Amino acid sequence: MSEEITAFHEAGHVYAALYVGAKVRSVTIDPDNDDGPNRSGDTVVLWDRRRFSQQELMEKGAWVALAGPVAEMIHAEKPFHPAVIAEWRQDWETACECLAGIGNVQQRFACLEQFTIDLYQAFSQDRHWAAIGAIADHLLAHETLDQEMLEEIVEPWMMDS
Repeated sequence: MSEEITAFHEAGHVYAALYVGAKVRSVTIDPDNDDGPNRSGDTVVLWDRRRFSQQELMEKGAWVALAGPVAEMIHAEKPFHPAVIAEWRQDWETACECLAGIGNVQQRFACLEQFTIDLYQAFSQDRHWAAIGAIADHLLAHETLDQEMLEEIVEPWMMDS
């Protein structure tokens, strides 16, 4: 995976997390792979469990997990299903785990597909895509961004939310 594609993928995770009210401790396109599986990017999301209900955490967590693949789809102009791309397997599995409380597998799958469609439509809007692009540009320039940098980057777009 190219650095540019990775930057947009991770920017999708970051923007979705910030947009739904989570914090992002850091994001990198140069991760340390000695503590887990080999990956080309990493985003550390912090959830305030006092702020969100369990249901909200489940749904928002799934949204954030799917946001990386969706941003990558839009950037590449290839709307693939997130469950069928090997590089997105971990994101799809995380989203599935987030919605584990939903009755059966078919309902969970339908919900994940609807979240993917909703994210695709939202991220395709100019203001959201501009924010994701700004995050990706900064990632390409610096490789790693911290919470303070990220909040500063997205501030102009979050004021409109």
